Amino acid sequence: MAGVSKCMKYSMFIFNFFFWVCGCIILGFSIWIRVTSSQQGMDSSMLAGVNLLIAVGAIIMILGFLGCCGAAKESRCMLMLFFVALLLILILQIVGGVLGAVNKSKVESTFELALSTMVESLQSTTGEYKEFQEEFKQFERKNKCCGLVNGTKDWGQNFKPPSKICQCEAEDQSSDLCIIYQSEYIYKKPCGEVIMQQVKDSLVIIMGIAFGLAVVEILGLVFSMSLYCQIGRK
Repeated sequence: MAGVSKCMKYSMFIFNFFFWVCGCIILGFSIWIRVTSSQQGMDSSMLAGVNLLIAVGAIIMILGFLGCCGAAKESRCMLMLFFVALLLILILQIVGGVLGAVNKSKVESTFELALSTMVESLQSTTGEYKEFQEEFKQFERKNKCCGLVNGTKDWGQNFKPPSKICQCEAEDQSSDLCIIYQSEYIYKKPCGEVIMQQVKDSLVIIMGIAFGLAVVEILGLVFSMSLYCQIGRK
C-alpha cells in the first residue's frame, strides 16, 4: 500500500506553522485596533467586526497548532477536525463579508448616530463628560481637526477662545488647515471626517487580511484532505 508522502507531510507541517503565525499577527493587530479605537471614544457597536476578527485570530492559532500536530503524528482524526473547522471558518468569512456589504448603509447610520451622541457630550456643561471633553481636545490637536460635524458649533457654549478648543498650532496658522473664527485661528476640518477615514483605512486593512487569509485557508483544506487520504491508504 502507498505510504505517506514525506513532502506532503512536511509541507502540511510548515504550512500550519505559518498559519499559526498568521493567527498570532491577526490577533495582535486586531487587539491593537480595538484598543486604539476605544481610546478615541467610538461606539462599541462599530467594533463588532474587530471583536470578531480577534476571535478568528485566536481560533486560527489553535487550528494551526492542531494542523501541525495532525501532520507530525499522522493523525486522521486531528486532520479531519482541522479540515472541518477550517471549512466552517471559511464559510463564516464569506457570510460575514456578504452581510457587511448588504448592511453597509446600516453601519453608516450607526456611525452618524454615534457622532450625534458624541456631539451631545461635547456640548454638555454639567461636568459629567469633562474627561471625555479633555481627551477629545487632545484628539483635535493630534489630528488637526475641530468638533465632529459642524466644527466649533459642536462644542456649544463650551467653545471660548481662552479654552484653546480647536486652536491651530503656530506652524499651521498659515496653512490651508486653518481658518479665522472669532479672531482665532482654528482647524476647519471636522474630526468626524478624520474618524471616518481611520475607520475606512482599518476596514481596508481588515478586508485585505481576510482575503489573504481565505487563500491560505483554501490551501490548508487541500493539504489536509490530501494528507488525510494518503494516511488512509497507508
